[in-house]
Amino acid sequence: MNLTRIYGLFLRHFYLITRSFPRVLDLIYWPSIQITLWGFISNFFAVHSVYYNNAVGVILSCAILYDFLFRTSIGFNMLFLEEIWSRNFTNLFIAPIRIGEIIISLIFTALIRALIGLVPAILITSPLFGISLLDLGINLFFLFLSLYIFGITLGILVSSGLLRFGPSFENIAWSTMFLLAPFGCIYYPVEILPNIFQKIAYCLPLVYIFEEARNILINQSVDYQSILKAFLLNLIYLIIAISLFYYSFSKARKKGTLINIGE
Repeated sequence: MNLTRIYGLFLRHFYLITRSFPRVLDLIYWPSIQITLWGFISNFFAVHSVYYNNAVGVILSCAILYDFLFRTSIGFNMLFLEEIWSRNFTNLFIAPIRIGEIIISLIFTALIRALIGLVPAILITSPLFGISLLDLGINLFFLFLSLYIFGITLGILVSSGLLRFGPSFENIAWSTMFLLAPFGCIYYPVEILPNIFQKIAYCLPLVYIFEEARNILINQSVDYQSILKAFLLNLIYLIIAISLFYYSFSKARKKGTLINIGE
């Protein structure tokens, strides 16, 4: 594992992002618009809902957490797709770069992409709605870290599909988060789901993360067992995702399809 090569890959994507105003604007625009929209919706529900009566920022806080997860996952996928669209795969794998170094560079660059959109969205919630995610305290770090790991895991899984099946798998990159969102219980308690869907939900770290976020904001208490369960599930899925990525890369290399990706 060579830190210089990892840093070089990181800089390549970092410069592509920061030296293009439309790309930076796109990263800031959508999260800010979404958080503003959900801010007004949360104000409405806070007035008309008993469940959220004592926690005005519950929906908005969960919306910010979900947007961070979404941006992390999509950010990783976009960076991988960037290599496909620019037809850089051949150059990338001819160079003396290890697969692990590519993954690590994409992981850190995806974080930068997510933060570029997240920070402005968080900043506008305080003056517009009088809400701050800092109300979650030190637990905010654990929630964001858990979401970050799961977002990266999804990104690696989708990238594995792109390696195995090529650009035809691209649509999955955009639909993965929307497929999992109903089971993540982002804006509602898990008890709302039918029993069979609850069983599926409890297999995902998302339900523990968002349930705990609501628990902290509404009940002013912390269940560290839920946070620990989320991290354990994240670890399991991350190991599976990385293993699948290496497997897909090996299959694509043996079949000679790596050079045709993006053609």
